[in-house]
Amino acid sequence: MTLPIDPGALADEDIGERRATLEMAHDEAVDHVRSTFRDAGFGVATEFSPADLLNEKIGADRAPYTVIGACNPEMADRALDATALQVGALFPCNVVVWEAAPSRQTVYHVSIMKIARLVGLAPDDEAMASIVSDTGDLTERAFAAL
Repeated sequence: MTLPIDPGALADEDIGERRATLEMAHDEAVDHVRSTFRDAGFGVATEFSPADLLNEKIGADRAPYTVIGACNPEMADRALDATALQVGALFPCNVVVWEAAPSRQTVYHVSIMKIARLVGLAPDDEAMASIVSDTGDLTERAFAAL
């Protein structure tokens, strides 16, 4: 299968990639990220630890790794309408916190709205551009507060 786009040609901004480093313990960082994203206008739809699951199921010995499923209901509603419901396959907007080193956490996010446009799940029109911009503003607010 040939990919429709060249992933190596994409810049961080093309996928809305954001990254931050927090100097604190993992659980403290997860609490901080959750709180910061809530303050920026996101709810937390789900949260889970792939590391805990893999460590338990297959003895993977993974360092702490938590996925926070953030969601802004207004943006989600607009995006569902703009994409004939298809963008829901990418929900929620995940923010990942992983332990890069003891007491050093990486916070990572990519824009599902931008990715949806790149892969054809969302139209390349003004309504979707507005959603991309608005969700980007919320995400920037959250990352600025980290």
